[in-house]
Amino acid sequence: MNITFINGSPKAKAEGSASHVILNDLRTFLPNQKINEIHLNKQEVSEEQMQLLKSSDAIVFSFPLYVDSVPSQLLSCLYEMEKSLYALPVRVFAISNNGFFEGVQNRYALEVIRNWAVRTKLFWGMGIGIGGGGMILGQNIPVGKGSKKDMGRAMEKLSDSILNNKSGEDILVNMNFPRFLYKMIADHGWKVKARRNGLKIKDLYKTL
Repeated sequence: MNITFINGSPKAKAEGSASHVILNDLRTFLPNQKINEIHLNKQEVSEEQMQLLKSSDAIVFSFPLYVDSVPSQLLSCLYEMEKSLYALPVRVFAISNNGFFEGVQNRYALEVIRNWAVRTKLFWGMGIGIGGGGMILGQNIPVGKGSKKDMGRAMEKLSDSILNNKSGEDILVNMNFPRFLYKMIADHGWKVKARRNGLKIKDLYKTL
């Protein structure tokens, strides 16, 4: 099977994104498959990237949630991909991650990709919405273990859908980690960044 991973993070370096880490985790469920990964961090798709997509049996998007939707540069790429991929025998999957604790926040972003697939006359597979995206980077935890336990279960179902060319229900998961601790760590991170940029803690609570 020929599978193309699309990293939709707007970051300059793919390796520095949670979306890339998620795709690496997904690889562990797809042994012995031909997998190409492209990084769409600009508002255009190169000819080489388009050829990879056109020769794919399955396409897997991985991207961060931006204002309850997909990043703007990825949206531009979706419009560009419509004509080239129209009505090809390709099944589309999506994984959206967000900084909120709750994975349910990703439901509308997954609908965007699903609607794009339907509009482009492609086959829709399924999507995964992952909450607690702030924990994904910097953690050397195997998928399916510890805080990634439920994430691993979701990826197992997604990989089964990929390998068997079938559709499934979207899965929305949280990290296996206490919500109050996640919020506490996140709040501390904002305060550290504020001090580094010459701000006081009270400046974080100012309104315009």
